Order: sequence, then C-alpha cells, then structure tokens
Amino acid sequence: MRMAKDLFRNKKFLIALFLALVVGSTIYYHTHKDLPEGLSYEGNVHKVKDVRFLYDLTYTADDGEKKFDHRIFKTVLKRIEEAEEFIVLDMFLFNDYYKKDMGYPEISGTISEKLIAQKKKHKDLKVVFITDEINLTYGSHKSGMLKELRDNGIEVIFTNLDPLRDSNPIYTGVWRVFFQWFGQSGEGWIPNPMAKNAPDVTLRSYLELLNLKANHRKVFVTEKTAIVASANPHDASGFHSNIAFETSGNVIGDILEAEQAVSNFSGGGKLPEYTPVEETGPIQVQVLTEGKIFEHLLKELQKTEKGDKIWIGMFYLAERNVIDEIDKAANRGAKIYIILDPNKNAFGNQKSGLPNIPVTAEIKKLGSENIKMKWYNAGEEQYHTKMIYFDRGNEGMILGGSANFTSRNLDDLNLETNIKIAAPSDSSVVKDVDQYFNRLWNNEEGRFTLNYEDIDDKMTPFKYMIYWIQKILRFTSY
Repeated sequence: MRMAKDLFRNKKFLIALFLALVVGSTIYYHTHKDLPEGLSYEGNVHKVKDVRFLYDLTYTADDGEKKFDHRIFKTVLKRIEEAEEFIVLDMFLFNDYYKKDMGYPEISGTISEKLIAQKKKHKDLKVVFITDEINLTYGSHKSGMLKELRDNGIEVIFTNLDPLRDSNPIYTGVWRVFFQWFGQSGEGWIPNPMAKNAPDVTLRSYLELLNLKANHRKVFVTEKTAIVASANPHDASGFHSNIAFETSGNVIGDILEAEQAVSNFSGGGKLPEYTPVEETGPIQVQVLTEGKIFEHLLKELQKTEKGDKIWIGMFYLAERNVIDEIDKAANRGAKIYIILDPNKNAFGNQKSGLPNIPVTAEIKKLGSENIKMKWYNAGEEQYHTKMIYFDRGNEGMILGGSANFTSRNLDDLNLETNIKIAAPSDSSVVKDVDQYFNRLWNNEEGRFTLNYEDIDDKMTPFKYMIYWIQKILRFTSY
C-alpha cells in the first residue's frame, strides 16, 4: 500500500501513467471508430449476360523459356480509347520507380499517356483518378505523372487514410499522440523503400508509412464497362500474375457509388453518374468492398458440402477464420485445391516466406486429405492473384479482386473491392476460371506450379515465432 502511495507521489510515474492512458485510449478509439459512410459496401445483385475473365500469367514454358501472357492492362488501354463520357480509376500503386536493370514494362506511363490523349480527343470526357499517397511516399515528393494528369484536366484524388481504422494499433497509437503533428513535407534524406531510383523520403514520411494503411483497390469504370482486378498499373508489378473480371450494366453504378464514398472523405468532388438500364441475364454479379467481402467469403465457405470443389489462388493467405472454415469444409467432404505465392520475392528483393510458409505448415498439420496445396512457380515476379472459385456442379461461384485473405484486407482496415459472380457451370466465365485453375494445377503447356514439398523452406521455430509476434502485434503488411 505504501509502495503504491509512493508511486503516485512520483511525478515521472504520473506522467508515464498519463501518457500510457492517452496512448491506450487513442488506440481503442481508432480501432473501434465508425467507418466513413459508404465503406464496407454491398451492392445490389445484378443479372448480366456476360462476364469476361482476364488474367496475366508469367510462367516457364516446357522448353524452359519465360513466357508472358498478359491481358489485363491491354484491355484497360482499349477501354480508355472507347470511353466518351467518363473514366474513373481507383488504383493503389501507380508509379515507375524500380531498379532500371529489371526491364519492367512501362505500364504507368502508357496508361497516363492514353488517359491524356483520350481527354484531349473528347473535351467533355470526365476523368477521375483515385489513388494512394504511397505514390508520393506519403508527402515526401511529387509524382510527375500524376501532376501531368492534373495539368491536362484530369482530377486526381489522394485517399485520406486518417478516417480509416488503424491496422497497426500499437505503433499508430504512439504515432498519433507524438509524431503526426509534424507533417511530412521537407527535403528527403532516407532511401526510398519502394526503389533505389525513387526520391529520398523524410523521416516523418517514413514514420507515416509504418502505419501500414492503404487504399488497396484496383477498379476501372467507364460508361460502357467495369473492370475489377488484383493488378496494379505499376511498372515494378508488370510481370506479376494477376486476375480481373470485366462486365457492364448497373454494376458500373454500384462501383461509382462505392468510389464516391472515398472521394467524399478525401476532399474529392462529385463523380459521374451512371443511368441504370434494364438487366436480364443468367449471371449474377455483385460489388463488395472491405468487410462485406469477408462476410460473403465466410458464408460461401460455410455452404460448401461434400461433392463441391474449392479452388483458391492467392498472394497472401493468413486470416484465421478463413483457414478454420477451409478446414471445416474439407471435413465435410469438399475437395480443396490451393495455389499460393511462396512469398520469397518482392520486386527483386528476397523475402522470408511470411505468411504463406507458416500458414501452409499449419494447414498440413490439420491432416485433411481433402486439402491439396501447391506453390506458384514464381521467379522475381509474384503470383499476385486474389480469387476463390466454388465448383458446385451445375453452378460456379467466384469471388475475386483486390483482397488478399488476411485480416488487413478483410476486416474493414484497407480499402478493397471484389466482385462476386454466380453463374451456370456452362457459362463462359465459369468455364474460363475452371480451365485457368486446372491448367495451373496440372502444368498444362508450362511449368506453372510446384508441389508443396518442392519449396525447400523449413518452418523454423524462429520464423514461426516472428510470424506469431507479427500477428499478435499486427505490425505486418498482412
């Protein structure tokens, strides 16, 4: 009792206690606060005649030659040329920073030039580009490409990440109390974490980067079409394997509504409006963002029964509830096939294999014969796909887009957009997705995937400990 009284008479202790309470209350508020209006969006179910499956594949042919079968941004460039009324993009990474000896395709610059050319061709064309401040390394420098877009009458909106819930709460609580007040501007002197040729960054910007918050969406809409993708129009991501879905109709209006919410809390203006049309077709499509993706994913996993097949192609798989439902579906008799990136490379830099190495080790320990896993045979590129496909015999259900199966991507933290597709098994989109997964799994006309045992990366106690410390403290990009 006396010790407690002495402590409360100690000014240093009282100051430390006060600061701890301030930081703690800051953490609690910013992890539980209401989401900005319009986030965690669930669009209407629309009936359409057609959905087109697009993919980018980088792989090794049977003769050992590297092959690039990339279709997503070729399609985006065509759709830019066809737009006459409006174009709205929301893209996470959009820059040309990378090691110049890597020979990446010039995706960002090509899209920028095409947007400007189309704007000049159609003076009344409204073009809005929503993106993340990571392309400015959080205020450390300017973007020449984005400035050029603005100079040519294109509205550029940088997402205000502050209203989002904090995904790295312990660090961000300290950052909010002590560091956020100093701003980010000034002369950079720290090497840019994105690439050696990117402008140096300030310490203040580096500290903001460690909050690990992002507008991670990848969507493109015009008055004629909508594309929801896992791919970034980013030069250093140019060789990644990705997926996308293209459709038309009233889903365009839903995407615009979801994007208007981002514009509203980011200081942007009114986005274009889409005039609804009468819809008929055998394919059901629905736009989902943030936590609604999570809700629908869990429901679909829980519906899975014996005789169903589940195919998963994923960059990051780490969300505990998703893994539990995969295990339960396997126990009910569903056959599950998982293709994962080995998480060993990021833009030419070596990675530790987290989270997929420890997660797959856990899944292996579950011992279910109904779960089969393979690694994508990635080189210096990534298997950046984010897609799950439920084969239910007469019907297929597909969920794909920007969201990895991680807490950061599914639990109302990052901004994400996916599209949910339910279609007859004889529809072109289901047949194309089914063929895609079987081609990769069976290595048809290429060496796409490796057996689980072929990745020689032992799950050491140290690596497993780091994985769990990161999960508990949430100081991780997944």
